[in-house]
Amino acid sequence: MTEQTAVKGRTREQMAQRLALDIPNGWYVNLGIGIPELVARFVPEGRTLVYHTENGLLGMGPSPDEGAGDPELINAGKRHVTALPGAAYFHHADSFAMIRGGHLDLSVLGALQVAHNGDLANWSTGEPGAIPAVGGAMDLVAGVKKVFVITQHTTRDGAPKLVESCSYPLTGQRVVDRVYTDLAVIDVTPEGFRVVELSPGVDFETVQERTGAPLLPALTPASAD
Repeated sequence: MTEQTAVKGRTREQMAQRLALDIPNGWYVNLGIGIPELVARFVPEGRTLVYHTENGLLGMGPSPDEGAGDPELINAGKRHVTALPGAAYFHHADSFAMIRGGHLDLSVLGALQVAHNGDLANWSTGEPGAIPAVGGAMDLVAGVKKVFVITQHTTRDGAPKLVESCSYPLTGQRVVDRVYTDLAVIDVTPEGFRVVELSPGVDFETVQERTGAPLLPALTPASAD
């Protein structure tokens, strides 16, 4: 791999804020662990989203202040959460019936790799000692209506996370709709990766150099004659 110069791009918080802008009012949303959890902080004023966690809570609220959490009220990532007025608790099996039945609008997940056709690998590298369980990720990508991925564009070693084909065990095939990284917002289309928006201060060539598959430029709106 050729040496690449450092590019600032968006921070994790700015990535989450950008993704939050694209979630319509009233959607039922499941947020994965890590950067996806940040999305809830940046929902624009006037929009209401209903958060679901696969261990059995609909109407999940923000994390409580340090030391103020209920030890029996956690999300699927074992983090303390709160319950908003009108929230509902239910059996684990009922929670997955909601997912598998297509009742959630959106899942926001992290990724190890995303292929140009929408394949997602986000649960294991396949190496000895890797995390041994997929959790609810396979159900989420198969059952929800939309899948947004939010992740750094490359690994810490500079390897691309957006690739021609995934080399890690798959979470789902052809499931990703859009990817939000520190460098760009990218749609997964029948033709491959298409740039929707570049991060401030980042050009197309910089993103292509750090992507393991061809990128299509953003579509130019047709002029009104």
